Amino acid sequence: MSDTTLVADRVNGLDFKVADLSLAEFGRKEIRLAEHEMPGLMALRREYAEVQPLKGARISGSLHMTVQTAVLIETLVSLGAQVRWASCNIFSTQDHAAAAVVVGPHGTPEEPKGVPVFAWKGETLPEYWWCTEQALMWPDGTGPNMLLDDGGDATLLIHKGAEFEKAGKIPAFDAENDPE
Repeated sequence: MSDTTLVADRVNGLDFKVADLSLAEFGRKEIRLAEHEMPGLMALRREYAEVQPLKGARISGSLHMTVQTAVLIETLVSLGAQVRWASCNIFSTQDHAAAAVVVGPHGTPEEPKGVPVFAWKGETLPEYWWCTEQALMWPDGTGPNMLLDDGGDATLLIHKGAEFEKAGKIPAFDAENDPE
């Protein structure tokens, strides 16, 4: 990816931006292995999937996009949540995990049926903030009603957005004091 204007990919109504969807098969194999190492989340799926306790939840996630996080994301979905995801770190994304979550357990790289993910290893800082913003905005213009935020950047973006909206303007960028 580059610092040019970013546009989300969109297939069958699913928007996303990951390094390479062809990595999904390897990612799915790794997710299956991780599921065996995460019995608590798998027990939640078995016990509550039919009840859908998270139905109506719109969860934005900003957490390392790894195969373990993929198990969490797919658990949230199996419990009824709508989920959008970005990584909380520009270097921690496992590209195969991100691709597998977008493709989903029942999709293909040509017909993804998973979760919107905006993450790839080696994002630039502008790309990172763009990905975080994408995870916070649903296609219908709504936002999350729950936030899972490891590093606090998604929370910061929400608070700054509310601050700027209240002020009616966005302050000018000060390169000396605002490195990001």
